[in-house]
Amino acid sequence: MAFRSTPTQTAKAHPARVTRRSSLGMIAAALTLAIGFVAAPAADARTQLNAKQRQTLEEINRYFNGIGTMAGDFVQFGPNGERAEGQFYLSRPGKIRFHYKPPARIDIIADGKSVSVKDRKLQTQDIWPLSKTPLRFLLSDKIDLTSDANVTSVSVEPDLVTVIITEDGTFVQGKLTLIFDAQTNDLKQWTVTDEQGLDTSVAIYNVNVGVAVNKKMFVIDYLANARQSRE
Repeated sequence: MAFRSTPTQTAKAHPARVTRRSSLGMIAAALTLAIGFVAAPAADARTQLNAKQRQTLEEINRYFNGIGTMAGDFVQFGPNGERAEGQFYLSRPGKIRFHYKPPARIDIIADGKSVSVKDRKLQTQDIWPLSKTPLRFLLSDKIDLTSDANVTSVSVEPDLVTVIITEDGTFVQGKLTLIFDAQTNDLKQWTVTDEQGLDTSVAIYNVNVGVAVNKKMFVIDYLANARQSRE
């Protein structure tokens, strides 16, 4: 669903497949903060920013570009009301992990090159190039909402800033709505709307910036599918 990508490696079919792909759709938007779309945005599709909107986005850019590591909790709501919770860990550039609490059994891992959607029980996964997912924007060396993303709407209110980004590219399609705290520039919540109009929302909390993170959390086991196939 949301932000469709084409996998470069696919595990053999089994009942957990839908869960993993649904999770990728939600998490490819979840914790991206901003987007790294594959296709170049059309200039006439972007909103014309006024001075206040541009200043606000530049402040958000500076805030996130000053973050090297981040960790916290997330809660996720799917298009049919399904709910999932877990923890996330981020290390820029290139690395992020989403660990879902039971009964979910999914881990999403970006190692700087690829994004893995892993079933912890079955030890199988789907792997996408990081460059073909929205996660690459959050994990890049420099985030720039004023030029890199296809921003189609910016709403600046006293307490919240809402940024809408759309894409209609070869690998990525959909709309991402980001909600920031207007005073601190913290990301509070985002909603991904896929090409079918289905929404997935994610909120983050208990967020800590500049924390120590274990590099082993971002290791992708590229041989997991081969081992599963032999069993």
